[in-house]
Amino acid sequence: MPGERKAFALRLDPALFNAIARLAGADLRSVNAEIEFLLREALRARGVKVDASKETGGNDR
Repeated sequence: MPGERKAFALRLDPALFNAIARLAGADLRSVNAEIEFLLREALRARGVKVDASKETGGNDR
């Protein structure tokens, strides 16, 4: 189903969460969307291709 998302618990160091929250605010994204953006960016940098059918139409710039 399009738009289906995998939910899971993620425990983060509070300082890391706060840094991501600041980035999210500056980029006008939710913390969840910012984490997903950062993960996609890191995967691209490592040459890992993410299936285009699973990508969202979010605020990825």
